[in-house]
Amino acid sequence: MSGVPTPAEGFRAAADAFGRRVEGVPVGAWDAPAPCAGWVARDVVGHLVDWTSAFLRGGAGVELPAGPPWREDPAGAWAAWRDGVQALLDDPATPGRVLRNPHTGDVALDQAVERFVTPDVFLHTWDLARATGQDERLDEARCAQLLAGMEPFDAALRSSGHYGPRTPVAEGADAQTRLLAFIGRRP
Repeated sequence: MSGVPTPAEGFRAAADAFGRRVEGVPVGAWDAPAPCAGWVARDVVGHLVDWTSAFLRGGAGVELPAGPPWREDPAGAWAAWRDGVQALLDDPATPGRVLRNPHTGDVALDQAVERFVTPDVFLHTWDLARATGQDERLDEARCAQLLAGMEPFDAALRSSGHYGPRTPVAEGADAQTRLLAFIGRRP
């Protein structure tokens, strides 16, 4: 074994970290402001459930199992969505399927999840933690890896509208701080 996680393992790790934050949301905190402009904590879950479900449906015809509405039950919606994506990645037929998207081209379905869905879950873990007063620490090695992969595409990422302007950080800042600043957060 090479030590490089499979797409299923990578998603499981990111989903476990996000799931711990979902489980730790204090009573009444689902409506706390999130670091994403105009969002509250429940909107972070809603984004993951809605955006990625549409991405997988539109690009590969994947219909994830429906959970409860995220506005009413963000934890339940998260659990249903997470389990659906994990089952997709655990299915041995998934690597043979293709996701077609005008922005990404044709990508093996498991690789599309690894490149686009898993990093979104990872990054939004910080948003949910910040919004709900929980542990904001992210895996430092994963932060460095994501930042190194994203920096060459700075202009394209900014023009997509998915990221705000890069925020300044102190010289010598750790990888998490630099990654969050790169995507427009104020760590």
